[in-house]
Amino acid sequence: TTGKKSIVLSSESRKELAKQAKVTKEEKRAQIDERHRYLISRLADGIGLSEQQVEEAIISDDKFQLIEQFFDPNGLKKLLFFYQDVLQEKSNASLRSAGSTNSLLHKKLFITMGSTEDFTGTCAFFLRTSDKAVTASNVSQEINFGIFDCSNGNILQGLEFFLSQIMIPALKSQENWGAVKEGLKNSQIQDFLYSVDTFVGTLSSSRQNIEDKIQLTKVDIDIYLSNLQNPSDYITAG
Repeated sequence: TTGKKSIVLSSESRKELAKQAKVTKEEKRAQIDERHRYLISRLADGIGLSEQQVEEAIISDDKFQLIEQFFDPNGLKKLLFFYQDVLQEKSNASLRSAGSTNSLLHKKLFITMGSTEDFTGTCAFFLRTSDKAVTASNVSQEINFGIFDCSNGNILQGLEFFLSQIMIPALKSQENWGAVKEGLKNSQIQDFLYSVDTFVGTLSSSRQNIEDKIQLTKVDIDIYLSNLQNPSDYITAG
């Protein structure tokens, strides 16, 4: 047979697994400090969940260790969270109808590397500004937070909105440009901002072209070809 085998766990085994999962979650909860609280607070505000919901999602995530790697000196440069519909795992699957897939979708917040899961909802991201270790005292200075909304998987529209409504206004209002003392009056800064504006315009055109695409109808040409016998038939068909 080629069908999948069903593994049936005894009630004792299920209780033991649940007990182990609870212990693991409590161990993670014990590791939460002011740095984690800062991330949790930003996520709750940005996504619209309570801090308790965010904390529960984080300690239930099997990629929890990525947070620690993000805090380490010379650690990960980014930490990503997706908040979107996912298929919920269910027990007693054989008792459900095969056509009830839609009822299994539910919103979930989870940590991701951004390369394995399809992005269809909201991405909350944290970016490091240096290679320093992230501590409770410097977490608000060393980490930038942002939201990238691609509801229904519309990535081009999400990126266009993020750049045009958030990043470009922020750049154009920025007074401190580091070593560039003239700031916005500097020709290179002006060229940079012009390039970003042009890129956003290209994004907008690409999105509109995709949305306004022409869907060609498939035509069955066999009925036209089956009676072709000689050159004159081809001319007539043409």
